[in-house]
Amino acid sequence: MSDRYQGFVSTPIGKQLTKILGLPAPTRLERWTEGAPLVDGLVVLGGEGRLAETLPTTLDGLGIASTTTLEDGVRAKALVFDATGITDTSGLVALQEFFTPLMRRLETCPRVVVIGTPPEQRTGSERVAQRALEGFTRSLGKEIGRGGAVQLVYVAPAVDGAIASTLAFLLSPKSAYVSGQVVRIGAHGAPTAATATDEVADWTRPLAGKVALVTGASRGIGEEIARVLHRDGATVVGVDVPQAASELQTLMGELDGDHLVLDITAKDAPQRIAHHLREHHSGVDVVVHNAGITRDKKLANMAEDRWRSVVAVNLTAPELITRELLDQGVVNAGGRIVGVASIAGIAGNVGQTNYATSKAGVIGLVDSLRDELPDGITVNAVAPGFIITQMTAAVPFATREVGQRLNAMAQGGLPVDVAETIAWLAGAGSGAVNGNVVRVCGQMMLGA
Repeated sequence: MSDRYQGFVSTPIGKQLTKILGLPAPTRLERWTEGAPLVDGLVVLGGEGRLAETLPTTLDGLGIASTTTLEDGVRAKALVFDATGITDTSGLVALQEFFTPLMRRLETCPRVVVIGTPPEQRTGSERVAQRALEGFTRSLGKEIGRGGAVQLVYVAPAVDGAIASTLAFLLSPKSAYVSGQVVRIGAHGAPTAATATDEVADWTRPLAGKVALVTGASRGIGEEIARVLHRDGATVVGVDVPQAASELQTLMGELDGDHLVLDITAKDAPQRIAHHLREHHSGVDVVVHNAGITRDKKLANMAEDRWRSVVAVNLTAPELITRELLDQGVVNAGGRIVGVASIAGIAGNVGQTNYATSKAGVIGLVDSLRDELPDGITVNAVAPGFIITQMTAAVPFATREVGQRLNAMAQGGLPVDVAETIAWLAGAGSGAVNGNVVRVCGQMMLGA
């Protein structure tokens, strides 16, 4: 689905009207294409923290060129600042000293990443200073413009070597619609030898040899998730309801995958899924709970069946399936569990008390599992904002326009934006990325 407004403001008359009327003029976002470099340009490094010496080597291993000094007449594609060395509030001026001279020297769709230490692992003035980084990055994300994105990555000292996969995602066009986010690496779960480093044999196929289960896989966001995970090397097992069986079979045939047709709310669904994965694939490495429905009504008009069906599909089924797979040992060591929440579960939404309840519950599932999973298994979630799909195309025009424009990028996202974020969380190099909820929303103006 296309964004007609964005197409209009790109025309000569559209540019004139947006300037005269002060209308939002969204930049067409760059998105990664297979075979392209992760970063098409130069990354400027700054800061004097504990990762400063290793960052150039890390980026070089990803095929990303970096420098600490930007020559005259040269523009930067990305900025990375190591703020782990800031130990008190007076040291925060280093942010202004590094970024201010560079903000007007950025290319279109630039990336900014600030690296810090989880505040909860520090005390006194250092804890105060590290927490302050959140206000800096969230604000910069709302003023950077030109399709840019700004993130804060808190890295626990025990896993300093496990940052490559996160930088590969956040510095590349794969994170096109992700901005203003705080990612914690090594903050939850006990670090192991496997999670403390981020070594991946082939960064173009980080899921090679892995099996990925995707629910609701036949169309929309689920289809895109399946395609991206397949692109990254995974064997995809798609799950969907009988009504979508034909589409599911066609897609899985195209991707050389496997399929399972069932209603995930059925009483025996968790056992059937576990049996299929164990018997046909000797387990599963990636579990993506994507299946979801909406049955919108204001609470005063909400029928019980609308409430029950939404909670059953969006929350109860993912929880029961996850626990069954874990209890039976079907999730392989180093496995990845990824839930699909929603910005509605963070900020709420009129007429969606049932939906917002279910999606906040997905975040609760992450919170409940993140510190108790065995064998290096991780759990994370994505929280999409306004994603342009056939479903949102049916939303009334005025409502749809407001939904698309109320974010720092002034546009809706695409299903591939959600899929790329899930692929990063599912990747072999993301073993220290655990317990996160990452919003894929262009940094919406509402919500935490």
